[in-house]
Amino acid sequence: MTDAFPALYSFTACTTPELRHMANEPLNLLPKLCRVRQQRVQQRLVERSVDQVILADHANIQYLTGFRPHHLMQAAVCLDAGGRCTLSAPNEAPESAAVDEIATYPAQWRCTLRQDQAQSALDSLVNAVGGRLNGRVAVESSVGGNQLLRHISSSDQIVDADHDMWQIRRRKEEDELAMIRRAIECTEAMYVRAREIIEPGICELEVFNQLQSVAVNVAGEPLTALGNDFQCNSPGGPPRARKAGDGELYILDLGPAVRGYYADNCRTVAVNGRPSDKQVRAWQAVVEVLELVESIVKPGVSCRALFKTAQAMLDDQLPGAFFHHLGHGFGLYPHEAPHLNPHWDDTFEEGDCFTAEPGLYSTELKAGIRLEQNYRVTSIGVERLTHSSLKL
Repeated sequence: MTDAFPALYSFTACTTPELRHMANEPLNLLPKLCRVRQQRVQQRLVERSVDQVILADHANIQYLTGFRPHHLMQAAVCLDAGGRCTLSAPNEAPESAAVDEIATYPAQWRCTLRQDQAQSALDSLVNAVGGRLNGRVAVESSVGGNQLLRHISSSDQIVDADHDMWQIRRRKEEDELAMIRRAIECTEAMYVRAREIIEPGICELEVFNQLQSVAVNVAGEPLTALGNDFQCNSPGGPPRARKAGDGELYILDLGPAVRGYYADNCRTVAVNGRPSDKQVRAWQAVVEVLELVESIVKPGVSCRALFKTAQAMLDDQLPGAFFHHLGHGFGLYPHEAPHLNPHWDDTFEEGDCFTAEPGLYSTELKAGIRLEQNYRVTSIGVERLTHSSLKL
């Protein structure tokens, strides 16, 4: 079966010498682009007449400062409407962070992790910005905002920061794209290895172990995530002590994350290398939806309308066999806006990174096909970020 979509991207195509130099080195967010992101948040504070925002979510802290706390340790950031950024870090000041002031607190006592880190990080942060929070304060309602109440003069001055941060994070800068592309490189190597080893009789756990090893070697460090779906003859799920069978299809939905930034793309492999006619027809229908996405997506296009069109196309092939979303944004979280899903009414925006993952599932397909590509929305259309083979 021929490949649908040739390669469109290589890492060396990055536009700036600074990012090209990063190609074989550990990746970090660039301080100057962290400051750009801070300015974007600062502008939103001014628009909402908010004096400062307090952030404790690891992803938001990394997004604004370039510092990603250890997953077992807590940090906090304050950005005020004047643009001053203050970080409270666990144990010691990080070597690099795009902030104006750093406070620290002991996250461990004699190597024992403290369980009251969140409150201690906030206490340290508030002390560093003057000992009291006055005026309107934006906090993440999803991440322990109640711990700030004793530092705020009046609870009616609290506003929610979550929606604004989710929206602002949609537009990816070049240093973020470098992280995402490195994560995608992990998936490309994983799919090459998958096609080398998948055959009747191989255990799902063995596939999982080998693919994880390949991804870690490409990343050059431990991953912060790996993905969800490693089951054969199934729409998805974690690997089992089960052997792949002759004639079955193996759905691999891989989502490795490099330093917090995710890839998310899926391929389906015929276990015996000889897909049936029904499987090939379903494959072609799924590929046609991806071709539709590439032909029509640009800023302003309705995600809900695109979903409905894709649903109709797939129902023409196999009614009722497509039962999940068409795709979603991704970045510092595996599912972000825009949502290619009828439960949201999103539109594509320039700078979005998103997936498209049409699929068809039935027992006669043993048990289904899903193909997923990753894209970045440009001013005139999309740039496809994934280029591994789609063949069964």
